[in-house]
Amino acid sequence: MTDRKRVLIIGEEPGMVDFSDPAIPPGMDADKIRAGLNTAMDELRANGREVDLVLTTSEDAAAGEVAAALEGKAYDCIVVGAGLRVVPRMTGTFEAVLNAVREHAPQARLAFNSAPEDSAPAAERQLARIS
Repeated sequence: MTDRKRVLIIGEEPGMVDFSDPAIPPGMDADKIRAGLNTAMDELRANGREVDLVLTTSEDAAAGEVAAALEGKAYDCIVVGAGLRVVPRMTGTFEAVLNAVREHAPQARLAFNSAPEDSAPAAERQLARIS
């Protein structure tokens, strides 16, 4: 048995982001999102964490995508990306994600990033509360 903490990062599929939306930070693009997520996952792994990533593809699919990621795994912390929270057109997807997390992983601590690359510090803030 392992005592490694498990983290799930949830965000929107970078290729589906509408970068013309004024709520998206200027200069952001799909490659920057992917690079930031990879950096965060590498940092979490370097800290001894197990980490998975789920990227939602639509409001209609989000709950099922998150539920599938949570099936059979117990996560200690779930990081919900800023793109799902701060972009007004993503409100329905954000609600679907949170309701799926609440239903399928009620024990998990929730963390919120402000950019893809700060997902690791967001998770570590919450993991410190349960370590």
